[in-house]
Amino acid sequence: MNFTDRIATAEARHQSMLCVGLDPEPARFPGAWQGDASRIHDFCAAIVEATHDLVVAFKPQIAYFAAQRAEDQLERLMATIRRIAPSVPVILDAKRGDIGATAQQYAREVFERYQADAVTLSPFMGLDSIEPYMRYTGKGLIVLCRTSNPGGDDLQAQSLDGGELLYERIARLAAGEWNRGGQIGLVVGATYPQEIARVRAIAPTLPLLIPGIGAQGGDAEATVRAGWRGSPGGASGTTTGPIIVSSSRAILYAGSGDDFAAAARRVALATRDQLQSARERRP
Repeated sequence: MNFTDRIATAEARHQSMLCVGLDPEPARFPGAWQGDASRIHDFCAAIVEATHDLVVAFKPQIAYFAAQRAEDQLERLMATIRRIAPSVPVILDAKRGDIGATAQQYAREVFERYQADAVTLSPFMGLDSIEPYMRYTGKGLIVLCRTSNPGGDDLQAQSLDGGELLYERIARLAAGEWNRGGQIGLVVGATYPQEIARVRAIAPTLPLLIPGIGAQGGDAEATVRAGWRGSPGGASGTTTGPIIVSSSRAILYAGSGDDFAAAARRVALATRDQLQSARERRP
């Protein structure tokens, strides 16, 4: 199966649109692990074990590993996720953006070294910065479109000739001429539900990775209403426009004691159910 198929399958199996972001900060680890970067794998593995039946994806953020010289732990974590949750795809949040031989090396890092199912990419340098990743058949390429940070307005909300906004142009390219192998998805922030709806109108079937609920304040109901599309059938309906709604800190650091994984599961379950309820109420 390609990445989009795997997302749809995980959504149906787990009745979920939730993605757990894995952003390990040793300073926030529980108990005796606090401040111990050698426990990054163990902390993330415990979260994966506690939540794997509630999610459509896991999303490790590579910077949290690289900053602690923990790339080897990221490799171990990817293997751990494949063992614990073989049906759950893994998105490596790397936001790469380069061309030529350099892009080829980044693609090799993501898909060969780390064995990710998908990667986040910056489209600023155009199609030839994405093409090297397309050579990995079936992998997902999730392109930044309308990000959740306020500074995204500096470029993404700027008008082009003809009145189209830059993020709209990115969505149109991603849904059209760039999507040669059906591999592309888009990143759209939960803090901008109107823009989610606009992107969905331009790209009705592309998977949307939507960060920004939880700690960043995005609204789950508005996110689902704006972004999720499916055939009739309520909770068992078939996804025709999947969304991958990411929450990181609110789940990872739900508890600070020995029961941190159980606390993470409770918050993940509540978030999963909130998203599903919003989907069932969607007109």
